[in-house]
Amino acid sequence: MPTHRHIFCFLLAIAGLSFASARSEPAVTTQPRYDAAGRLAFPSDYRDWTYLTSGFDMSYVPMQMAMDHTFDNVFVNGGAYRSFLRTGTWPDKTMLVLEHRTGREKGSINRAGAFQTGVTDVEVHVKDEARFPGRWAFFAFGPRDASGTLLPRSAACYQCHSSHAAVDTTFVQFYPTLLPVAAAKHTLSAGYRHDSRASAAPAPTAT
Repeated sequence: MPTHRHIFCFLLAIAGLSFASARSEPAVTTQPRYDAAGRLAFPSDYRDWTYLTSGFDMSYVPMQMAMDHTFDNVFVNGGAYRSFLRTGTWPDKTMLVLEHRTGREKGSINRAGAFQTGVTDVEVHVKDEARFPGRWAFFAFGPRDASGTLLPRSAACYQCHSSHAAVDTTFVQFYPTLLPVAAAKHTLSAGYRHDSRASAAPAPTAT
């Protein structure tokens, strides 16, 4: 028959296991964190953030159809998402994660289309107004990198986002739940409106 001492030790062991489990889970990311070299810490909990959209074989320049398919999944930290719903733009310390995954056509019972498989790399678009010229910066991560490399301002992505992004240098035009919000808040960029007119795809009207 167990004694009070045995029961107490058992409860301590259970508490210790619970504490160890809590310590092993990734910390909740609410702000971008950098190391001494200026590299961004990988937001390992980003799949718990708000999901925005997925792209399939997308490219911003003309190209031949690739042999391998690519999926892009976009997530944003929850506080930034809620702020966007109120204002139609992004607050300081916004982090948008673009996750690239390979696509497969054949597997299990699939007979048409393609499905997502492993992560190939991750990009993070960070708004940190006091830290970066232009307020935003891009960081690139390999599939196992704990910290990301800052892309230089000369990288083509900066100019592309500045010229064509729908809201605050971000491609909200590809986020179907947020584009109507930006239209209603009148925060769509002049560049996006120009591109929409040129492609005969009018910007959505506020409802």
